[in-house]
Amino acid sequence: MKLKQILLKQIELIKLDDNEFNEINKTAKIFCKELEKKLKRKKISAEVFIGGSLAKKTLVKKKKQDIDIFVRFDKKYSEKNISKILGKILGKAKKIHGSRDYYQILINDLIIEIIPVIKINKPEESLNVTDLSYFHVNYLLKKIKQKGKLAQEIILAKSFCYAQNCYGAESYINGFSGYSIELLICHYGSFEKFLKEIIKSNKEKIVIDDAKYYKKKNILQELNESKLNSPIILIDPTYKERNALAGLSKETFSKFKESAKKFLKNPSLNFFKVKKINKKFKKEYGNKLKIILIKTSKQPGDIAGTKSKKFLEFMKFKLKKEFAVNLAEFDYNEKTNTAEFYLVLGKKQDELIKGPLLIDRKNVKKFKKTHKKTIEKKGAVYAKVKHNLSFDKWYDLFIKKEKKIIKQMCIKKIKLVN
Repeated sequence: MKLKQILLKQIELIKLDDNEFNEINKTAKIFCKELEKKLKRKKISAEVFIGGSLAKKTLVKKKKQDIDIFVRFDKKYSEKNISKILGKILGKAKKIHGSRDYYQILINDLIIEIIPVIKINKPEESLNVTDLSYFHVNYLLKKIKQKGKLAQEIILAKSFCYAQNCYGAESYINGFSGYSIELLICHYGSFEKFLKEIIKSNKEKIVIDDAKYYKKKNILQELNESKLNSPIILIDPTYKERNALAGLSKETFSKFKESAKKFLKNPSLNFFKVKKINKKFKKEYGNKLKIILIKTSKQPGDIAGTKSKKFLEFMKFKLKKEFAVNLAEFDYNEKTNTAEFYLVLGKKQDELIKGPLLIDRKNVKKFKKTHKKTIEKKGAVYAKVKHNLSFDKWYDLFIKKEKKIIKQMCIKKIKLVN
């Protein structure tokens, strides 16, 4: 099938029909009304609004829908207290820890997330990124009303990024947030053009400033340095000080570009299907693949996922001392709160490591004690290091030697699966 046929077919597969959408919207509105009544009874000055994909009509078909409900508290309430106040109002709701705690309630097949925010008049007054949600929703609604087809283009982009493991601003993914994808589609006008322009660009950094807050030459000088690390600088059109893609890593962006190239070269619905990463790697690498399963003691979600990824980076750092690391991939499962590390290792070349100068007799003695095979040349001592350790042996030594670090990183289970 041609590209346009593939895209039309994909929209048919993932777009909610009017009845499905209306049912979800009805449930959300009833929930909002009930919550408003509770707030009023408790004399809490706050307003409730629907946000996220439901508000923008960009919901994608799935077994359980996530609905964002925002509670905008009056400025008179302390930022530290609004989560506690909301928790008391909601009663039996699951608390999710984050930069600002929020809550989850399951109604039928809807996961309703209730997020406390401060009611601000200007984006510059925000104390937390969630305070900007009200502005984000209004901006996107305006854009979608101007060009109705943007909604389905956004749906395509989100489902593609999700299937390619590039969707999510969480620290363990470092990908495209939902809002950043929406802004990118608004900028490029379509999913197809978005992919083509991203691939075509050979710039070190792609800079997008649709609100024209900055002069082109000045963006990289004027924006805070901490917000310039991402490969795409996407100025939030509702707030000039914010890069909406500050969390996008070079690694995730490279993976996305590679997937986009393959898709455009050979369009297929398979690019929109989520594939189990372990099956993919097992098929590709066979017996060469090593799988390590870990579980942390941290709360499921961004906290546990980030902690798991940090542990992988530590393990990779240690592995590189003994092996050539040809593959080190990571997959986190929020449902089981476990992560799997996929490793493919090769033989590392033997090394000649330089030690202290010969005139430094004390340290030369220590160096020779540590390394069995040494030679002296050019006024210094060198050690011949051979890398013959098997992975199984290395793994056993790692578990024994790094007990303290494993405990410090909150790893409560670690198992060599394959």
